[in-house]
Amino acid sequence: MTSDEQPGVLAERTDHTLVVTLNRPRARNAVDADVASRLADALESADHDPDIRCVVLTGAGDKAFCAGADLKALGRGETPLAPGREHYGFAGFVRHAVSTPVIAAVNGAALGGGTELVLASDLAVAVETATFGLPETARGIFAAAGGVFRLPEQLPRKVAMRMILTGDPMSAQEALRWGLVNEVVPADEVLPTALRLAERIAANAPLAVRASKRLALGMVDGDLPHEAAAWERNDAEIRAVGASADAMEGIAAFIEGRAPHWRAG
Repeated sequence: MTSDEQPGVLAERTDHTLVVTLNRPRARNAVDADVASRLADALESADHDPDIRCVVLTGAGDKAFCAGADLKALGRGETPLAPGREHYGFAGFVRHAVSTPVIAAVNGAALGGGTELVLASDLAVAVETATFGLPETARGIFAAAGGVFRLPEQLPRKVAMRMILTGDPMSAQEALRWGLVNEVVPADEVLPTALRLAERIAANAPLAVRASKRLALGMVDGDLPHEAAAWERNDAEIRAVGASADAMEGIAAFIEGRAPHWRAG
């Protein structure tokens, strides 16, 4: 069976760790509604299983961790949200806080929503060739899955603002320097390193680990109250920008493989 015949998300348990793999390598592991639903299911399953003490999130193949939202699916009117659980946010994850620690094993490019998945994770290990970035402004939109307010929280402000405003990518070594990832390793060590880190976490008392994460992030009943106002502003801005002619032009230009023609309207 080829990866295209398999589900868009794979979940495999290794001891006390659930390895969740975005499984659309030909689409650079871009997120559509099906992927969002399956990822939400995997995270919820892990959070309700006392024997799962850590989640490792990675991508299939060696090219991309996640290229963000599937723009072709967006062009068809499909969103990268889990149907019926849209409030979980992009990929069924970025607005759905779970008590189980999540480690991103970044096996390749993490652009747009891919970087936002890393921002939503607790720890990250990256391959030496990984790149990170929020290129949405080049598509007529902005990083509306938490990127525009979480990146300045997790990186120095001017480093974050350069990424946000220019859309330029950041290398794995830069990401390590600024603290976006914890470790940078060769390709064949990304998943093993993430699993060793997960094993280290799993060796600790699980109730204490989960409580520590909730307190560290300010989680209350599976939510992050301190982000509520930011999400409200985020949603208002993306509704306005997303309805603009520039947003439609950005998606069309991407699909047609041409440079966009912005009209600021």
